[in-house]
Amino acid sequence: MKMSNSLSKLFIVGLAALVTSCGSDKYKNMSQTTGWKVNTSANGGFEAALNYKQNLPVGMVFVEGGSFIMGQTEEDVLMEQNASPRQVSVASFYMDETEVTNVSYREYLFWLTRVFGESYPEVYWNALPDTNAWRSELGYNDPMVNNYLRQAGFSHYPVVGVNWEQVQDYCAWRTDRVNELALIDAKSLKHNTEQFDDDNFNTETYRTGQYTGAVRKNKGYRDLRNPKSKIGRRGQQEDGVLIPSYRLPTEAEWEYAAWGLIGNSIEGNIAEGRYYPWNRNSLRDNRKQFQGELLANFKRGDGDNMGIAGALNDAGARTMEIKSYPPNDYGLYDMSGNVGEWVLDVYRDDALGQDDFMPFRGNVFVDKAKDEEGYYIEADSLGRMQTREAEADKLRRNYQQAKNSNRYDGDIESSIYYSKGDSQGDAAMYDYGKTTLVNDDVHVYKGGSWKDRAYWLNPGTKRFLNSDIGTDFIGFRCVMDRMGSQNLKPNKKKSRKMTR
Repeated sequence: MKMSNSLSKLFIVGLAALVTSCGSDKYKNMSQTTGWKVNTSANGGFEAALNYKQNLPVGMVFVEGGSFIMGQTEEDVLMEQNASPRQVSVASFYMDETEVTNVSYREYLFWLTRVFGESYPEVYWNALPDTNAWRSELGYNDPMVNNYLRQAGFSHYPVVGVNWEQVQDYCAWRTDRVNELALIDAKSLKHNTEQFDDDNFNTETYRTGQYTGAVRKNKGYRDLRNPKSKIGRRGQQEDGVLIPSYRLPTEAEWEYAAWGLIGNSIEGNIAEGRYYPWNRNSLRDNRKQFQGELLANFKRGDGDNMGIAGALNDAGARTMEIKSYPPNDYGLYDMSGNVGEWVLDVYRDDALGQDDFMPFRGNVFVDKAKDEEGYYIEADSLGRMQTREAEADKLRRNYQQAKNSNRYDGDIESSIYYSKGDSQGDAAMYDYGKTTLVNDDVHVYKGGSWKDRAYWLNPGTKRFLNSDIGTDFIGFRCVMDRMGSQNLKPNKKKSRKMTR
């Protein structure tokens, strides 16, 4: 009898667990529009990942978006007036918790060598950081030229010497490698290390059917439109297996993440302002066990990079190992100090005309290139899709041209000479190399570095540099867009019924 009661209890518990697990899916495999069943071959094979939830990307943290005052909050001692405060909003995203390290970048270089090294060695050479950036005419830094990127002792230090253009290629490579592994894990693609030249996995060529790879039979995704086929179908974006692209953060995203105001707000109100990514206007820790220790790797003054032996301020003669300091309230390390970081934006003094939601300057809209019959043009010799600048028809309202970096600030219409009848661009607003160092190839970098004074540790400050130049004090970190809900725990409260 006791055994029977015990079995009954186990059965009830198991049934409850089953019901709970079955009820965990918000949407069943049924169309919310027509009532027809989906994800079944019985009705033609329409498929949809109805209960998709984006996974946390490896090495990243979630940054919940919101509204904030973007721009300089500290006194503009240089009187540059290039970061006037304004309220903007950014969507939620994921961000690398640290800067990209030397060992991570070496993994990228290794892959380029393995795939392109024999036929296209220039791909590898073009991706190499400028290690000569460590040299100084009146200083001794030569050991860093040959050792910083490669020596094992610097593996977990932020990579430097990379220019803005190289970072774009790294982000594309990282996207492809993560998507390739996701398809392998889903058993839709075979693991293949024998990829060379144009025969390598690329997300866009895979999506458009130009890259097939080694498809696993009877594995991975079953083709519900052709259930008798012994070869599973290709993974697709609708499955949720292919991730959004890795990219550089916009200036607004980077600044928002650096402030970490999620830990400094109460019921949607900012409790108090900040000068740095942490509370307090001080650069030193006030926790009892760390009392007085510096909170970032920066230059305290002339000739003081690290303090006095026996009690070093930061132990960073130059850069420092990642995670050497406490993270901000989002869990992000070194948003101030260590190295400056590239962001996506083209530099301008003013934010004139920028959107107040997801502001960004630097859009160059591109589409995949097609032939006259509407088919995608064959991938190039490196296995990458060919693209062209987007075309806007006369009826389109949201954009009129592909390149928009100089919109309202740099185009001929915004030049002071335009009103004088010069509409041909003979007197450009930004006459690069003569009257200014600003043009559409100059990008913003944020955050102070090991070479900088405390002034640049304020997230609202910004500087700029040509996109093809690397330095010994600028690195980067990647972000990824959040798909779907803007918070990790959506509001579960039941909607209230409206009464008259």
